[in-house]
Amino acid sequence: MQLNHTEIEAIHQQVYIDSAFLDDLKQEINKVIVGQEAMVEGLLTGLLTKGHILLEGLPGLAKTLAIKTLASTMRGSFSRIQFTPDLLPSDVVGTMVYHAQQHTFTVRKGPVFANFVLADEINRAPAKVQSALLEAMQERQVTIGNESFKLEEPFLVLATQNPIEQEGTYTLPEAQLDRFMLKLQVDYPGREEERDIMRKNLAGEGMPIAKEVVSLETIHKARKTVASIYMDQRIENYILDLVFASRFPGKAGLKELVPLIAYGASPRASINLALAAKARAFMARRGYVIPEDVRAVCHDVLRHRIGLTYEAEAENIVQKDIISSIINHIQVP
Repeated sequence: MQLNHTEIEAIHQQVYIDSAFLDDLKQEINKVIVGQEAMVEGLLTGLLTKGHILLEGLPGLAKTLAIKTLASTMRGSFSRIQFTPDLLPSDVVGTMVYHAQQHTFTVRKGPVFANFVLADEINRAPAKVQSALLEAMQERQVTIGNESFKLEEPFLVLATQNPIEQEGTYTLPEAQLDRFMLKLQVDYPGREEERDIMRKNLAGEGMPIAKEVVSLETIHKARKTVASIYMDQRIENYILDLVFASRFPGKAGLKELVPLIAYGASPRASINLALAAKARAFMARRGYVIPEDVRAVCHDVLRHRIGLTYEAEAENIVQKDIISSIINHIQVP
């Protein structure tokens, strides 16, 4: 839908007002997390768009700490599930408990009933446990016995996994991966940032604690404003060009990628590219999306949605290389 300049300016002003809480939020997070701006921005993107986030990185890079810190700045409930090989689906979603004296069953809700659910080391549990989250992540409800329970908003699954662990881990199925809006690659901090981390831990003053600075009502209002951010039809077509190039690279003029891609991004990729681009515009205090917003979130949205062939793996080509080729080839509007 085309909007005139006055309407776009009205959205811009609303964004400027409703995004004011981001300064307080980032300030509290930065008390605990040193650097890692890309990870923090990715987590905020999920918060603003109802998108679940998967963080992948080596041990000790503050993945779990960042998620706990984000949750502590909200006035919402938080639960942590440590995924292990012996975990059962009922340990995640809950179960029916029989009371012998009353001869009745009652529902005991699991830790998934929280606003922020940390699925720590999600790839350490088998597929049947990972799948226990599928209904909650997609339908935002949980079925226990014959009864379904709606989950309170905001509801976010924030999962972590370690890329170097092979023994005792279970690869997430593609259907589960596709339900994560973003897959964030967490890298080592810079030299100066690591010096600050070292000094903080040696100071003997204890780890700083982030305070509650944002209400859930503020988040709900911000989400509505994010959804209202203007996206021109040319930006929509640009998103579709990127996604379709991952499915049919030959038709997009990328014949060299044809033998490297086993399958392309799903329709969720198009939806999440648009949502993530709007969230980035919101964080930039803008009422409209520009191509750079799409390009900035493209890797995080697509990297877990593109399958590689054996030929690509033999040539040490990873999803990042495929996505970069697509971004560099598709014409920017």
